[in-house]
Amino acid sequence: MTTPVEGFSKLSKSEKINWVASNFTKNPKETKQLLERYWNDDIELQKLHDEFIENTVTNYYLPFAIAPNFLINDTLYAIPMAIEESSVVAAASKAAKFWLNRGGFKTEILGTEKVGQVHFIFKGSSEKLNAFFEEILPDFYKDASAITKNMEKRGGGISTIQLRNLSDKIDGYYQLHCTFETLDAMGANFINSCLEQFAITLKKKANGHPNFTDAEKEIEIIMSILSNYVPNCLVKAEVSCPIHELNEDNIPPEEFAKKIIQAVAIAKAEPYRAVTHNKGIMNGIDSVVLATGNDFRAIEAGVHAYASKNGSYSSLTHASIEGDIFKFWIEVPLALGTVGGLTSLHPLVKLALEILQNPNAKELMQIVAVAGLAQNFAAVRSLVTTGIQKGHMKMHLLNMLNQMGATESEKLQLVDYFKDHAVTNPSVKEALEKIRSN
Repeated sequence: MTTPVEGFSKLSKSEKINWVASNFTKNPKETKQLLERYWNDDIELQKLHDEFIENTVTNYYLPFAIAPNFLINDTLYAIPMAIEESSVVAAASKAAKFWLNRGGFKTEILGTEKVGQVHFIFKGSSEKLNAFFEEILPDFYKDASAITKNMEKRGGGISTIQLRNLSDKIDGYYQLHCTFETLDAMGANFINSCLEQFAITLKKKANGHPNFTDAEKEIEIIMSILSNYVPNCLVKAEVSCPIHELNEDNIPPEEFAKKIIQAVAIAKAEPYRAVTHNKGIMNGIDSVVLATGNDFRAIEAGVHAYASKNGSYSSLTHASIEGDIFKFWIEVPLALGTVGGLTSLHPLVKLALEILQNPNAKELMQIVAVAGLAQNFAAVRSLVTTGIQKGHMKMHLLNMLNQMGATESEKLQLVDYFKDHAVTNPSVKEALEKIRSN
């Protein structure tokens, strides 16, 4: 059994690698070589990456790709995407090309409200707490003024502070439910700093309040933290065209439109389908969120909560026929930032934002929503026409050939061969063995 290590964070990078390799891998020498192989030769750049997180031993690479030809509100974009899954970038690019000459994507910001909460226990009269809250409400803003000053200069800051009584769920449980405008910053640090100050103010004012009993003065602060559920930080993206223009899939346009609508209706009604339907949307959203240095875990959590807002997990996209017009759209919560975090530190994040023409947070919300909508359209389009595997497995072909140890010459031959043949693991293996036997 390996002995626990003391002071791991204080070890040098080489010492960390030696400890991990010696204690947890079969071939320590190969492990060390592999980890060092992924270091950047630029010492300063590597130091920058090492300092992003704790206990760094190497870099973990993902492909950084470009999906071109996105016409969004009459502006043409090339969208950076960081993702490991084959066919995602190809599918997004195909959808962008499909809609390029059909009016492109139209977007609209529906809200930019961020949320944070102070959770606390109060053992006393709710009426007295309500009166106390109204009395000290100005103090929350005043005591947080040093934190909010710069944000307010830019037009942001604290929007609302509400007292919520949830004692029917947990005995004595209340919260300060607070909303914020953080402009081009995602705003996590700003929001959390404000919330922690609100908690200090709440406890201090309660402790000295003459109308409270001794028990009521002892407000217990449980935690102060932002919420990644932001249903009012919302963006809409839409495509539409006359039905007769849906003419690229060897299927009558009217039938194609109806099949898309049926597929979305199934994802609205059936959670098992909705989860996979929305996962495809997140393929597009996450890849752009990651490429632009934003928090894809927070986005995932908030988006999936939003998909359940009506009590059952459901599709994030919608489709309809209005007259002779086909419409396909998404409304999705996206709390994103274009300043702070990695946006000014990671060289590829800075490049991604430059490629996107240096958007502000609202513009980035719209671009990311479009990527999700495009990905979903491409997936549903394949599902109701050729099936998902045909395109996906062709894009997966090179991964399969690499796993089988194919040479560059063999790859060229087999990529050409599978232009007209179904790609499956057995068929690829058989074709590779046939080449090698000749």
